[in-house]
Parts: sequence; structure tokens; C-alpha cells
Amino acid sequence: MSEPTGKYSITMPRDIAEAARSRSGPSGLSAYVAAAVARQIERDNLSELIQVAEAEHGPIADDEVQALRDQLNQARQGQAHRGADTA
Repeated sequence: MSEPTGKYSITMPRDIAEAARSRSGPSGLSAYVAAAVARQIERDNLSELIQVAEAEHGPIADDEVQALRDQLNQARQGQAHRGADTA
């Protein structure tokens, strides 16, 4: 079941609005903007979580971040290979 919707009026630069409209596809501009706002909220929530974690445990070292990025890339490559094997 989808969430109830509301109608809102927003103001944004015309070039951004037109670029969004041209990319919105069949779902329409409202769905495109809603998805963009949802992604931004996720990023904001993640930033808040990182701030809390760093306040409690200290900042994350660059080498730790790189190690986690490497693990993520390896996992993605593994998924791509598994997908190719089943195709």
C-alpha cells in the first residue's frame, strides 16, 4: 500500500526543473522529485548517524574507509559475476 500524498508548491531554478522533467519518464515529475527528496533524507540521516558514531568512537580513518570501499567493490563484482553465470 502506498503512502498518502499531499500537494505542495515548490520553487526551484527553471533549468533544474526542466532537466528533471526531461528525465522523469512515465512516472512523472512528482515521482522524480519525491525520489530525489527521499534520497536526500537518507543521506541526511546517514550523516547524522556518522556524526553520532564519530562523537562516540572518534573519526573514521581514511584507510578504514578505503578498506570498506574495497570490500563493497569486491562484493559488487562478485554479484556481477554470479549474475553472469546464471544468465
